[in-house]
Amino acid sequence: MMATPAWMPDAVRAAGAFRAVTRGKRGAHHSVYVILLHDPRRRDPFGLYVGQSSRDPDWRFDQHKAGYKASGEVRRFGQCLLPELFEHLNPMLQWESLELEAALAAEFRAAGVPWVEGGH
Repeated sequence: MMATPAWMPDAVRAAGAFRAVTRGKRGAHHSVYVILLHDPRRRDPFGLYVGQSSRDPDWRFDQHKAGYKASGEVRRFGQCLLPELFEHLNPMLQWESLELEAALAAEFRAAGVPWVEGGH
């Protein structure tokens, strides 16, 4: 079992401050998701990947790991989804998932997460 990164409580607080105004609305089929990254070669080996998709986050994580439309970082270093950082937001409309993906990534950086990928 891996140790929990010291910055994780700050990341949980940062994510918890977000709300999706279109959550559960008609046509809300998009999600944001956050994946824990681990690269033992890095000085700070843990990081986060933030993505958005019309797919279920579990399905999308499996696609990344299989190499389909994959982030190289997630394919190589993705450990698991972190639902405590995104479940309260999903599902939402596509426009909001794109905005929240970028906002979450920026907020994680501001909260002290040393390695943040995605969020575009």
